[in-house]
Amino acid sequence: MPRAGGLQSGHKNMTQDEALTILKSGANVFLTGEPGSGKTYTINRYVSYLRSHGIEPAITASTGIAATHIGGVTIHSWSGIGIRSRLAAGDLKNIATNRYVKKRINKACVLIIDEISMLPPQTLQMIDSICREVKKNHQPFGGLQIVLVGDFFQLPPVTKQAFEIEEQGELFKELPQRFAYDAPVWAQTEFVTCYITEQYRQDDSNLVLLLSKIRANKFDTDSLKHIEKRKIDIKNYPADAPKLYSHNADVDSMNNEMLAKVPDEQKLYSMETKGHERLIAVMKKGCLSPDRLYLKVGAAVMFTKNNPKEGYVNGTLGVVESYNKKGMPVVKLRDGKCIQVAYADWSVEEEGKVKGTLSQLPLRLAWALTVHKSQGISLDEAVIDLSKVFEFGQGYVALSRVRRLSGLHLIGWNEIAFRVDPEVLKKDIEFRMGSEQALKVYVSFKADEAKRLEEDFIKLCGGALDVSDVVLKSKKPKVSTYDETLKLWRGFNNVAEIASARNLGQPTILDHLEKLAKKGKIERHEFARILPKNILIDMEKIQIAILTIDNNKLTAVFEHFKGQYSYEELKIARLMIESELG
Repeated sequence: MPRAGGLQSGHKNMTQDEALTILKSGANVFLTGEPGSGKTYTINRYVSYLRSHGIEPAITASTGIAATHIGGVTIHSWSGIGIRSRLAAGDLKNIATNRYVKKRINKACVLIIDEISMLPPQTLQMIDSICREVKKNHQPFGGLQIVLVGDFFQLPPVTKQAFEIEEQGELFKELPQRFAYDAPVWAQTEFVTCYITEQYRQDDSNLVLLLSKIRANKFDTDSLKHIEKRKIDIKNYPADAPKLYSHNADVDSMNNEMLAKVPDEQKLYSMETKGHERLIAVMKKGCLSPDRLYLKVGAAVMFTKNNPKEGYVNGTLGVVESYNKKGMPVVKLRDGKCIQVAYADWSVEEEGKVKGTLSQLPLRLAWALTVHKSQGISLDEAVIDLSKVFEFGQGYVALSRVRRLSGLHLIGWNEIAFRVDPEVLKKDIEFRMGSEQALKVYVSFKADEAKRLEEDFIKLCGGALDVSDVVLKSKKPKVSTYDETLKLWRGFNNVAEIASARNLGQPTILDHLEKLAKKGKIERHEFARILPKNILIDMEKIQIAILTIDNNKLTAVFEHFKGQYSYEELKIARLMIESELG
C-alpha cells in the first residue's frame, strides 16, 4: 500500500490516478513528486493508455541512463540536437530539414521528457525551436502535448559557471540560468503541475518523515537523532550492501580493494566503441558500465540497463557465479535466479544516423557507486558516505535510494549533506500550489466532461476511440528483427546505413548478419563488399590471430593488435574467415 509523504504544508495531495486523468485530457503537464512516489509508473500507465488507442508517444529522457528506465531515447537524439549546447547559425534549418528528424517530430503528438531536472534551460529552448520549425506551428513545441517528468530537488544539470559566446568579433561571458523552468518556453507552455505525493519506495514512516523534512529544509534535532542512530564505523559495514560515495575516486578505490580480496582469477571485458572520439568520451561518462570491466567469480555486480525480458533492471544486484562456454559471466541474483549475461549496446543518434555506439556487458562492480549514478535505482540496503558531499541534493538523493531506515548505514556527513537548494525550495512551493489549483479545476469536471476531453484528444492525435480497432490492426504478422536487417542488407546498404535506418548500434547489426549467415540466409562471400580495405592486406595475419588466440571473443585479438583494428573490423574479418573455412 502506498504511504503519504511526510510534510505537505497543508496542500491537497494529488494521487497517481488524478494525475493520469489530467494527462489523458491532453494538457501540457509537469509531473513531479518525491522519490518513490511513482512518477515513472504513472508515465508508463499513460503510455499504455495511448498505445491502446493506437497513439505512439515520443518517449525521451535528459540522460541515457534515464532513457533506459522508461524504454526511450535521449531527447538530444530524438530532437536531432546531438551534443550541441546551442544552435549556431544554420543549425536550426539543417536539423529541421533532416528527413529522420522531420519524420519523428511530424509523427509525434505527445512528447515525454523524463528527468527534466537534469536538462539545462538552453536545451529545452532548442527543442522548442526545432519542434516549431518542423511542425510549422508557432505554438510552444509546435503544438505537441508536452509531458515533463522529474524532481528538481534531485541532482541538477552539470553546467559551467560561465560560458563564452563569440558575437560580432567580441568575446563576452554570460551566466546562464540553471534549471529547465528558467527557459522562457516553460512559462509559454502553461504547464499543469501534477505533484503526486503517494510513497511507494519507502515503507518506513520514519524515513518518509526524515526525507520530507530534508526536502522542506526543516532538518532538525529529531531528524539528526535518526541519522546518528544509523552511523556505523567504516570497519563494520555490511559486506553485501552497496556503498554510495559522492566522488568517483572513492568508488573506484573501494571496488578495486574488494575485487582484490576475491581469490579467483580476474577476467577483462573491454568496451567496444564506434564513433567520434569526443562523442564517445561523453557517452562513456554517462554509461554505468565501465570502459574496462574486471570480473571474478564471487564479484558483487549490479546490472546497468533495463531488460525485463531477461529478468533484470537497472539496479538489480547479484554475484558472478561462473562463466558459460563463451566466457560470458553467469550472475546469480539475490532471489537465486541465474542470468547468462551478454553484451548490450548504448547508441547516440544525430541527424538520423548512429554517431556513436558503446558495446559492453550491462554490469558494473557493485561494492560501491556514486550518488549521481545511483539516481533512479532502489536498494534494500546501502552504506553511504556523505562526508564529502559538494552539491545540494546529493544527500537527499542518496538517502532516498533505500526503502527503510534499517537498511541505511551512514559512514559520515558534512554540513550541506542534509540541505537542499533554497531556489528549488522556493520554486517547489509554487509547484505545490499549482498542483492544488489544478486538482480543484479537474476534479470539478463531471464524468462526461472528462470523457469528452479524453475523446477529443484521442481524435486530435489520430487515435482510435474503440481499442478493439487497435487490437485488430496489431494482429498483422510481425517481421523478425533479423529479417528487417536482411531486407536492408539485400538493398546493398552497408552496416552503418542499416544501423542508422534501424536505430541500432553497428555491433548489433553485425551480430544480426552473423546469425543470418549461420541460418544460410546470407552467403559468406557477400561480406566481401563490407570488408574494410585497410585490413584486406592483413587478412592472413588477422585470421591466424583469431583462430589461435580466441575464436569466440575478440577482446584478446583486439589487445594483441594494440587497437590497430576496431572491433567492427575484426568482426567482419571473422565473418570472412569463416567463409574461407566453409
